[in-house]
Amino acid sequence: MPVGTPFHERTFALCESLSYREWSGYYTVSAYETHHEHEYNAIRSAAALIDISPLFKYSITGRDASRLVDRVMTRNVSRLTPGRVVYTPWCDERGKVIDDGTVARLDEQRFRWTAAEPTLRWLHQNASGLDVTIDDVSERVAALALQGPLSAQVLRAAGADIDRLRYFHVTSTRVGGIDVDVSRTGYTGDLGYEIWMPAARAIEIWDALMHAGAPFAVKPAGMLALDVARVEAGLLLMDVDFHGARKAMTDLQQYTPYEMGLGRLVDLEKPAFVGRDALATAGAGAPPRMIVGLEIDWDDVERLHERTGLVPVAPAAASRIAVPVMRGRRQIGRATTTAWSPALKRLIALATLDAPYYAPGTRVDFEVTVDARRLTASATVAATPFFDPARKTAYPAQ
Repeated sequence: MPVGTPFHERTFALCESLSYREWSGYYTVSAYETHHEHEYNAIRSAAALIDISPLFKYSITGRDASRLVDRVMTRNVSRLTPGRVVYTPWCDERGKVIDDGTVARLDEQRFRWTAAEPTLRWLHQNASGLDVTIDDVSERVAALALQGPLSAQVLRAAGADIDRLRYFHVTSTRVGGIDVDVSRTGYTGDLGYEIWMPAARAIEIWDALMHAGAPFAVKPAGMLALDVARVEAGLLLMDVDFHGARKAMTDLQQYTPYEMGLGRLVDLEKPAFVGRDALATAGAGAPPRMIVGLEIDWDDVERLHERTGLVPVAPAAASRIAVPVMRGRRQIGRATTTAWSPALKRLIALATLDAPYYAPGTRVDFEVTVDARRLTASATVAATPFFDPARKTAYPAQ
């Protein structure tokens, strides 16, 4: 049975809808209100507070901490200076992605590793012969994502010194007088921060942020709003847009970083890391398939409904039901997440497409069901992110 996160005392009181889901053994709010529209608007127009405590979190320390991190992740740890954070996949020996997450270098030999799935055993297996300590701090460290164009103002009002904090960097500061780490990271594709804190002080920090954020219209946001935002940002979700190698049931469910569009995160100049040899071979040519974006022609969707005497309704929530993507009568892939983008006023999707159909600008056919009939609407392959505001990486105004 799921349990509450360190913020449950506050989130439960605010969750008018009583709509929850399970995330890694924790109760997680799907939507605080009966509809997630206001929560999405907070992400894109003000500031939203999102409980991300269910993430798995590992502390890696010791003389060989950097060697372990370099051995496991596909990126080069020598380029990860203290105070920086990277997003990275990690692979098995066949070059298939096990999981993806962030790695923050807090000091020369101290790292915080986050993951969607349990990774402790994999880290220990690869730490053989190294002088390193791996500590699962998932339950001791609570985490909040503060996302949106006014998130910097909220943090400053709560006492945090983040004026010099650059994109994908982390700093130690104070929120409400309590020591925390703040990283300029997030899962919304917008200006945003993630706050890492002792679980025992979580309620105090929540209260400090909500109080400081009141003049900036801060709102708690749940997973439904976050799901739409992450699709707009072109960010992948494990077990939906791809499957980790350890949980995949077929070969087709396993992906290399190249097939996930993450080839830029594979550093083959490193002499060794888990899966390097396989990835060197896989990276020699174009991947046989790739996860890309799709923009579905809404006029075409309307025409399909008009023929049946129906009116199309833009979906409120992101759909995680996979649908075929065709080229003529041939299926060339599948869309794994589809969402109506309120910011862009477009129907968009993340999809795995076979070569050569994943090139941006390629016209494909997207399956649409109208009155129980399977039809196809025209769609165009698009580069992601769909939504990429300049404020995401710029220094926020004071």
